[in-house]
Amino acid sequence: MEFLLADWLGKPLWMWSGFLAIVFALLAFDLGLLNRGDREIGIAQSLRLSAFYIGFACLYGAVVWWAFETGNLKTTDGTHAGVTYFTGFFIEKALSIDNVFVISLIFTFFAIPRRYQYRALVWGIIAVIVLRGLMIGIGAALVQEYDWILFIFGAFLIATGIKMLVVPEAEPDMSKNKIIVFFKKRMRVTDALHGERFFVRLPDSVTGRSLLYATPLFLALVVINIADIIFAVDSVPAIFAITTDPFIVFTANIMAILGLRALYFALAAMVHRFEYLKTALALVLVFIGGKIFWNQIFGKVDPAISLGVTLALILGGVVFSLWKTRGQPAATTHAE
Repeated sequence: MEFLLADWLGKPLWMWSGFLAIVFALLAFDLGLLNRGDREIGIAQSLRLSAFYIGFACLYGAVVWWAFETGNLKTTDGTHAGVTYFTGFFIEKALSIDNVFVISLIFTFFAIPRRYQYRALVWGIIAVIVLRGLMIGIGAALVQEYDWILFIFGAFLIATGIKMLVVPEAEPDMSKNKIIVFFKKRMRVTDALHGERFFVRLPDSVTGRSLLYATPLFLALVVINIADIIFAVDSVPAIFAITTDPFIVFTANIMAILGLRALYFALAAMVHRFEYLKTALALVLVFIGGKIFWNQIFGKVDPAISLGVTLALILGGVVFSLWKTRGQPAATTHAE
C-alpha cells in the first residue's frame, strides 16, 4: 500500500484516488438509481438534486478548510486551501451556468426529449472529468515550469472579460456548426432517435448488411463535451489565478460541474432571467486577471478579499437579473 503514499502533483495518491472514488460513487448513484429508466426529470427533483450536490460540495469544502487549519493539508503555493477552494468553486459554478443556454440549444437542435437528456448529461460528466483533468494537469505543469505563464492567463482573462462586456452575444446557428457538419460527413447517423442508445445496428438499404450507426443522442453528447472544452478555456485559467495547487483546482472544478447537470433542468426554462449574470462574470474575470498582475508586482491579495469580491459580484448579478426580469414568462424548451 506504499504506492498510495506516493506524491503526485503535490498530494499523496490516496487523496486523489479518494476524491475520484467519491465522484464516481455519486455518478453511480445518480445514473444507476436516480435516473433509472427513461423518465423526465422534473423541476422539483432537479432543485432537490442540485441542492444535494451544492450542499455536498460545501461540506467537502468545509473538510478541506478544517484539514488546512489543523495542518493536515498543505497547498503547493501556500494559499489557504479552504478559501481558495470556495472561491474557485463559486467562480466555476457561475461560469458553468453559462453552459446551460448552449446545452439547451444543442438538445433543441437534435430534438432530444427531456427523458433522454439527463442520461446524456451524466455520461458527459465522465468525459468532462477526464478532459478537465488533462487540462489542469497540463496547466499545472506549465505554471510550475514557467511561472510567467500566469501573466498570459491574467491577460487572457482580462481580455475575455472586456470582450464579454462590449461585444453583443448572438445566438449561434446550430445548423452551421462546424463540429456537427464534420461528424455528419464522416459518420453514419440515424435520422431518428433510438431511445437512450448512442449507437444502433441497422441493415444497409443496398447490401442488407448490418452497419453501425450513431444516433442524434450521441452527436448531442459529443457537441456538449466539445462545448465544455471551449468553456474550460476560460474557467481553468480563472481558477489557476486563484490558486496553482492542482488538487484544489481539480476538486473545485469537478464539484462545480457535478451539480450543473441536475441544475440544468431547473435553469433551462429560466436561463433568460440571468441576463445580467454575464456582466457579473465578465467583471469577475477582469478582477481575477488583474489580481494576477497585482500579486506579481505588489504582493498577494488577501484570499478572503478575493472570495468576498467574487461572491459579491456573482450574487449581485443573480439578484439584479432576477429583479430586472421579474414577471417575464418562462422560455419554452424542447420537452416532448
